[in-house]
Amino acid sequence: MWQWFHKLGSPRWFYQISGKFLPWLALASMVLIVTGVVWGLAFAPEDARQGNSFRIIYIHVPASFLALAGYYVMAAAGAVGMIWKMKLADMVMVAAAPLGAALTFIALFTGAVWGKPTWGTYWIWDARITSMLVLLFLYIGIIALSRSFSTRETSTRACAILALVGTVNIPIIYKSVDWWYTLHQPATIKLTGAPSMHPDMFKPLLVMILGFYCFYALVLLLNTRTEILLREGRATWVKELAQPK
Repeated sequence: MWQWFHKLGSPRWFYQISGKFLPWLALASMVLIVTGVVWGLAFAPEDARQGNSFRIIYIHVPASFLALAGYYVMAAAGAVGMIWKMKLADMVMVAAAPLGAALTFIALFTGAVWGKPTWGTYWIWDARITSMLVLLFLYIGIIALSRSFSTRETSTRACAILALVGTVNIPIIYKSVDWWYTLHQPATIKLTGAPSMHPDMFKPLLVMILGFYCFYALVLLLNTRTEILLREGRATWVKELAQPK
């Protein structure tokens, strides 16, 4: 098991094996997202209270899910890099930061678009929204730290520490609607109970969530592969890739 674990930490091995998954992830994400968008926007029934404005959840909810889950991926990679000194883990952490920041921004933006017809304003210092804004700042902070030090070891260590400290914010985001008075509606999907949505609305949302997970995996692999080439540019195997066949 440990031999496989350290083999996974090899940038060269990861680059070679990950390339086999890219076409399948691209196909799965495209099919699922296109299906979910058409199903949710064109065929899901209109909400009794919110009308058609509710349909933005088919982008907002998956983006929010991946913004939170992606932070755990980034923090876990940072922890592995600090404990086992695995270069690949550091690369995954750095590669996950801009992707997580983009998803968090999409979640905030779509939430603002949904908030205007629902609350009458694009922004309010709601507990859920404010903690999501903090998440965006954490992502941006890690991106900045990764480029702020002269030595890569120092920058990755600083990024890992910030990522691990920032995990405190994730349960705050998730439980904010339960802990404080908030305008944001409670969680639609819970592990401990049935979804609060009608099945005709929930099924396309589930398809979109699966599509976003596939898309996240695809982009994370691409970002990590790019980071590998940047850091291992002097390695013989990278130079061999650059040579015309």
